[in-house]
Amino acid sequence: MTIRIQPMRPADAVRCAELEQVLFPEDDPWHEVSFLSELAASHNRYITARDEDERMIGYAGIALLGTDDQPEAEIHTIGVDPELHRGGVGTRLLLAMLAEAGRRGGPVFLEVRTDNTPAIAMYEKHGFHIIGLRKNYYQPSGADAYTMRKPAMAGYTQDAGFPEDTEVLS
Repeated sequence: MTIRIQPMRPADAVRCAELEQVLFPEDDPWHEVSFLSELAASHNRYITARDEDERMIGYAGIALLGTDDQPEAEIHTIGVDPELHRGGVGTRLLLAMLAEAGRRGGPVFLEVRTDNTPAIAMYEKHGFHIIGLRKNYYQPSGADAYTMRKPAMAGYTQDAGFPEDTEVLS
């Protein structure tokens, strides 16, 4: 299956909110308006993953923070249709977020549920390390989160590490 990575459009917010309800039901899933607000912020970049039928199968977002001299980034979210978990879609979305951050340099941060073993393994595989624990981070479930950090990035390009069946559109 060819997967197309492209910028998120406002019309995608509905599907993102649908996936949020399935993926994060106990942790205050984002609504359509939340995605629209994130898209409107100039320091944020949001993308989608689409299959060959143009069906949105995943999404991701990152905030590009700091200054030109001291940049940093924070991955806000990565969500993948549960029917496609462990199929490489999340990795493709992460690589696209890292490419976006890599253009500016600086470290990349994220939070992940401590019980989300597959996501933690994916992040560690791509150079993230646990640097802290946030008790009761996710609400209303009260689940804990690890804060993870990837050191300052260099050498990431838009096609860094993507499988051949990935098409990345700017």
